[in-house]
Amino acid sequence: MNDLEDVLIDKAEIEQAIHEALLHGGEFAEVFVEDKRTTGISLDDRRVEELATGRDRGAGIRVVVGDTTGFAHTADITGAGLVAAATAAASIAKRGGGGVREVELVQQHYPSHGIVEIYPESIAKATKVTLLERADDAARSVNGAIRQVSAGYGDSRRRFVVANSDGVYADDDQVRTRLFVMCVAAGDSGMQTGYESIAYTVGYELFDRISAEETATKAANRAIAKLAARPAPSGVLPVVLKSGTGGILFHEACGHGLEADHIVKDASVYANRIGELVASPSVTLVDDGTVSDKWGTSTIDDEGYQTQRNVLIERGVLTDYMWDLLRSRKEGRASSGNGRRQSYQHLPMVRMTNTYLMPGGDDPDEIVAQTQNGVYVAQLGGGQVNTATGDFVFGMTEAYLIEDGKITEPIRDANLIGNGPDVLQKIDAVGSDFDMSPGTCGKDGQSVPVGCGQPTLRISGVTVGGTAGA
Repeated sequence: MNDLEDVLIDKAEIEQAIHEALLHGGEFAEVFVEDKRTTGISLDDRRVEELATGRDRGAGIRVVVGDTTGFAHTADITGAGLVAAATAAASIAKRGGGGVREVELVQQHYPSHGIVEIYPESIAKATKVTLLERADDAARSVNGAIRQVSAGYGDSRRRFVVANSDGVYADDDQVRTRLFVMCVAAGDSGMQTGYESIAYTVGYELFDRISAEETATKAANRAIAKLAARPAPSGVLPVVLKSGTGGILFHEACGHGLEADHIVKDASVYANRIGELVASPSVTLVDDGTVSDKWGTSTIDDEGYQTQRNVLIERGVLTDYMWDLLRSRKEGRASSGNGRRQSYQHLPMVRMTNTYLMPGGDDPDEIVAQTQNGVYVAQLGGGQVNTATGDFVFGMTEAYLIEDGKITEPIRDANLIGNGPDVLQKIDAVGSDFDMSPGTCGKDGQSVPVGCGQPTLRISGVTVGGTAGA
């Protein structure tokens, strides 16, 4: 079923809005029209706590004059509504009149990075609730120590058209589906939690590939394992990150510092360092919005430019930054396809898509075997970073001791504390495996879906903020 095949907006109405923006003094004008449908369901101990569907439809108009940007958004996407918003945005950017500039919009056609087989809106809400109930059953069947299960389902379909006074005219249709399960286990050591999520830029066929039961079982096993956990060590230790679990560290500690808005403000430790060795020679860092069906994948960015694979650090050498349209224009270069926005009510800014470290040549098992004593991190939680310095703090939500080259006992939740540039230099082993995980990136009040990934790797020394002596 695909019931959104109606034309989102007439091309002539967008052209008129751009014309009005330029007529009122704009040097650059952009129209972004969006139609987004969402469904969210949460189940807590087999009770439906929330079941919500929504639809948000509107347009955002951006007008630039010199270094000043005017922005207006409206839920009225008729021709008159767009013209009113365009006039308002232009008046913000520049008071008074201006010359006339005609723009011919040329439709852009780009290959899609995935095919949706089952549109989520075609699936009954009752079926989605049953999916969560199956996850609850599966989690509880793992062990009697599981006392509480929370599960959540979400899907979205986001269609948009974006056009600007450079002649760009492009559209995209993005479908995303996700499931998460959190379990609480009780034992002699108290309460412990386990979490697992799956999220892809695909339709409901996701659950033919990865079952709700599999996801729930992983979450339950994490909670059960932590019941026997020891206090985490403290001090500077070698840390091995399991493939796919540590990508969020590099997203936060390094990726944000490579976004052009931080660079042009000189608010990043990576500013003015193109061509310099900023990481171990075994490190190649990529941002890629084209990776099949990953959570941060799309055909175009939110400014109408084709997403692409951007190599940021190659064999330790800083090669480029991530760029949106306006900042790349000032530098006389092309956008890297990293202009993103949360919705039509927000201005686009430089954002990551799927950011990951490329695999190396080391055997993952040998990386552990060659680590005499340290910590093996199987899942990282949230964290924070100072982009100006690169300093970060991240939570470890599933981790184990490495003793005599073997993964042994689980340890309680603790923090990894360090500095992004320092950690990049201390990566001394990079595995041949690779995996990615989904995430939501917040920046300046906007949230967008992203992917993070990396192979199994070892950091020769990073501070573990546990409560036991190292």
